Amino acid sequence: MSTSQPDASQPSESRAGDDRATPDDLLHARTGTEVSPEDVVLAAGRDITPKNLEWARRKLADEGPAALDKLLP
Repeated sequence: MSTSQPDASQPSESRAGDDRATPDDLLHARTGTEVSPEDVVLAAGRDITPKNLEWARRKLADEGPAALDKLLP
């Protein structure tokens, strides 16, 4: 059996070398629930500290829930 062909029994999403882009609607993590300052801090890759929470509160006040979307891919 040749190993150069992907296994036909595997779904195409799991095949190595598949370069199809993920649809945009699957990339967004927000589920319609309210965005918390903790969510913004974690999405920014920061530790939850009082200083970072205050930064996130200001960011949410300025940008609304879109602040989280701007931080996520």
